[in-house]
Amino acid sequence: MLGWAFIFFIFALVAGIFGFMGIASAAAGVAKILFVVFLILFVASLIFGRRRMG
Repeated sequence: MLGWAFIFFIFALVAGIFGFMGIASAAAGVAKILFVVFLILFVASLIFGRRRMG
């Protein structure tokens, strides 16, 4: 769990650096696409996970 916290800390630092350099708009576009992709994968895993249990 501490490893995950460290990884997210590094991601936050990188995002902060990009934000101060003005690359935030490009990173925000990529983040929106990744958010939609992972949201779809999450919903699909919920649906197929319930089928497997039942």
